[in-house]
Amino acid sequence: MSPTPYAVRVAEDPADQEACFAVRKEVFVVEQGVPQEIEYDDYDAVATHVLAVRDDGMPLGTGRLLYGEAAAAKTDGDLTVGSLGRLAVTKEARGLGVGVALVRAIEDAARARGLAAVDLHAQTHALGFYERLGYEAYGPEFPDAGIPHRAMRRAL
Repeated sequence: MSPTPYAVRVAEDPADQEACFAVRKEVFVVEQGVPQEIEYDDYDAVATHVLAVRDDGMPLGTGRLLYGEAAAAKTDGDLTVGSLGRLAVTKEARGLGVGVALVRAIEDAARARGLAAVDLHAQTHALGFYERLGYEAYGPEFPDAGIPHRAMRRAL
């Protein structure tokens, strides 16, 4: 089996964070039409961001973990639950396992913080992807940025 053509890491320096934001802009703002003013928020400053990069340094995907008070509004105030969000994989990297690797890295970051579960708000077309990773949908469908979503949770 050949080595994985990309690596996933926590985005710790400004260049990595800019790469995360660039992927989000490409996927959410350009491809899906999410208004740029709602794509980036105050949570970006306190979130743990993860980044998938190709061996040559090309960013392929990103996601973020909110925890503690930053996640409380998304987890019904449960401070033992983290919130996975802003998961985005570039068009050319889809189908390579990048999304799975990003989700698992976010879950690892949640475990490292002692969290018991991870919640997320999935676009309804992505429910099957998250279900295959052990997430269960709950609650009604709701719109976010004009796109239908469902809440999902996975115990760690």
